[in-house]
Amino acid sequence: MTDIVTAGMIVIGDEILSGRTKDKNIGHLADMLTAVGIDLKEVRVVSDDREAIADAVNALRSRNTYVFTTGGIGPTHDDITADSIAFALGLPCGYDDKAYRLLEAHYAKRGIEFTEARKRMARMPEGATHIDNPISIAPGFHIANVYVMAGVPSIFQAMLDNVIPTLQTGTKLSTRSVPSPLPEGTIGGPLGEVQKAHPDTIIGSYPQYSDKGFWTEIIIRSRSQEALAAATEAVENMLASMQPQEPSVN
Repeated sequence: MTDIVTAGMIVIGDEILSGRTKDKNIGHLADMLTAVGIDLKEVRVVSDDREAIADAVNALRSRNTYVFTTGGIGPTHDDITADSIAFALGLPCGYDDKAYRLLEAHYAKRGIEFTEARKRMARMPEGATHIDNPISIAPGFHIANVYVMAGVPSIFQAMLDNVIPTLQTGTKLSTRSVPSPLPEGTIGGPLGEVQKAHPDTIIGSYPQYSDKGFWTEIIIRSRSQEALAAATEAVENMLASMQPQEPSVN
């Protein structure tokens, strides 16, 4: 099997946890990573608290190829992500010269005061490299295997477009779908046995409802086409064996 590349995501902000802001970044990141063969394994939502952010960063970065964070790199007092990432990595955090000059020139061009609050957006852990922000200029940053980006969806997506081409990618998961007229409670045991017999696949079942009725969609995923074909055949055979047989007319 090809080496597997994995990622974790940390969504930062009290406004997410309170429900005032609805997250739109998790699904976008999952779509983008899946498209290039990176498995998003875990997502955490944490408050604007240094220890909570640092604990999440260190937990996820220790067991994933990459960690992505969104939120908390703006100009307000509760935007503490840069300091928290530095704390997690044991690094000093201060004004990045390149980011400072970039923001200073940006606000001067617009005739807007470069306040102490706006200067906060130039703070990064020592040794960080920029993630360009083509929308509002203030950069994100990359340090170790951690990628720190804005929480505003349009800015996050623009930053991510710059990050994706730089990442190590893995073999994409291929997918097969097998519809089952039987409910999960009926197929759960036999489907589990199929999964055990085909460890190079990921098999899930998902109840579906429509005006045409109820059924269960069985999804088989694998990076190996041979393993995928074998598991799909096993699922189809399992379902066939569980269907009631038509009575003989003879």
